[in-house]
Amino acid sequence: MTYFELRGILNYMNKITFNPATITKKLLNSLDERPRIVLVERFGLNYSRPRTLESIGQNYGITRERVRQIENFALNKIRQSNEFSNLNDVFVEIKGLIDAEGGLVQQEDFLVSKTKDQDHKNHFLFLLVAGEPFEKIKEDNHLHHSWTTNLERAGQIKNAIISFHNDMDEETVFSETEVLSLLNKYMENILREKIKEEILRSFLKVSRLVRANPLGEWGLATSPYIKPRGMRDYAFLVMRKHGSPMHFTEVAKAIQETFSRKAHIQTVHNEVIKDDKFVLVGRGLYALKEWGYQEGVVRNVIEKILSEESALPKEEIIKRVLKERYIKENTILVNLQNRNFFKKDKQGNYTLS
Repeated sequence: MTYFELRGILNYMNKITFNPATITKKLLNSLDERPRIVLVERFGLNYSRPRTLESIGQNYGITRERVRQIENFALNKIRQSNEFSNLNDVFVEIKGLIDAEGGLVQQEDFLVSKTKDQDHKNHFLFLLVAGEPFEKIKEDNHLHHSWTTNLERAGQIKNAIISFHNDMDEETVFSETEVLSLLNKYMENILREKIKEEILRSFLKVSRLVRANPLGEWGLATSPYIKPRGMRDYAFLVMRKHGSPMHFTEVAKAIQETFSRKAHIQTVHNEVIKDDKFVLVGRGLYALKEWGYQEGVVRNVIEKILSEESALPKEEIIKRVLKERYIKENTILVNLQNRNFFKKDKQGNYTLS
């Protein structure tokens, strides 16, 4: 391992040790004016946004294909220049940074992690394009735009990520620990090596289909639990985070505080009352069905309890109903007096009529 490869690894997740703008300026000096201007405009190397082939072509009265030819010619000339050879240490450092993150990095995340300056990001991206060790993986249904130094390894990582995606569904969310463990299973199976946790996190950023919600839960990006689509989804997330029944006014307040999203109290109430994921357990108080709460009025809760136990004393019925509903004991006693549904046996226990 060379000094610069080691330095790249030691600088993992830190800013780069060189000035990208200074390096690109040296590389561009090997070009004539027209190809140099094309590269500057194409990559936004003059404190501006990168331009398309078509817009540059219109500026010079040439076709977009001709602009592409000039761009490719200019890049090849740079790679054959003495300045390119003299700056090899820079490309070795960048390679070390990519390899330190597992050999495949998400483009935007990689650029941002190395420099916060937008102009420097454009210059750094240019160095990735110009550098011969680097290969771009174009965005598709599974991966973001990414960069690698080893296409074979990148293909293996992509296959592992696709298998990882196929093992998930929109109804399931994971903690960060769980999602990293699941991804690690596929990575180790295909790469046949131990994968460090920070590298697994880097691979997660490569994926287009898996992301985290504001609560730190992970799942498919299309899941309503990861990308809420409406008030009922936001309500579900804040209640699950809370972990116990909440009044709908509390739910509305929590949505605003957690997601910085305006939540009208009546809108929240209208949404949760008609969704079977929520169970009304008291006056304006809702719980999640997945917590084990039963749907229906108090009488329905008593009926379910007695259908499972046949006969129970009054005290036990009250105890069990209060686990399902936030109500007064007298409400339970009133329901037990309904002879159409309940009756007492000779031992004083209640049964179904």
